[in-house]
Amino acid sequence: MKVLLLNGSPNEKGCTWRALKEVSDTLQAEGIDTEIFWIGKKAVAGCIGCGGCAKNHGRCVFSNDPVNEVLDKMEGSDGLIVGSPVYFASPNGALVALLDRMFMAGGCFRMKPAAAVTSARRAGTTATLEVMNKYFLMSEMPVVSANYCNMVHGHSADEVEKDLEGLQIMRTLGRNMAWMLKCMDAGKKAGIVLPQAEAKVKTSYIR
Repeated sequence: MKVLLLNGSPNEKGCTWRALKEVSDTLQAEGIDTEIFWIGKKAVAGCIGCGGCAKNHGRCVFSNDPVNEVLDKMEGSDGLIVGSPVYFASPNGALVALLDRMFMAGGCFRMKPAAAVTSARRAGTTATLEVMNKYFLMSEMPVVSANYCNMVHGHSADEVEKDLEGLQIMRTLGRNMAWMLKCMDAGKKAGIVLPQAEAKVKTSYIR
């Protein structure tokens, strides 16, 4: 079993990475493989709603940024954790653009456990978590919880080291993710199949 952890910060080894590393280390201690993928500093285009991904085998028509690479990695992963710093009480814009296109294009998310993690110097964390959690809730992904909101505080990775409660939350999240993955794996081995998926019904508010 494997969990993909997305570092949505432009800083490769900053506060968000430190939070994800605590989760990753805990997952590995529980026997779960992990990969922390950094989305980088380059611009990520937003979704243009062209519908081309439906004709492109579940991959975005734009191929000059990490979106399709992340989708390829997600195909081989059993769980997802997305981390972001807080910018104006919301996630990093490049990460939002990446998630918009990922979840529009990919069919590799259903029934894979997921969680969001955020880091901030001070405030805006709960609003940021709310934005990221909606991607999971709209994609039939079981959302994994911890013992408080999934956030760490600090202005640098060194400062996050002093956030003892935040780091404990990350470890709790890692253990809970590992437990859920093991339970789902045991269920599959016992013959429990995934819930039947219905074809998506789309309606308009215009009558």
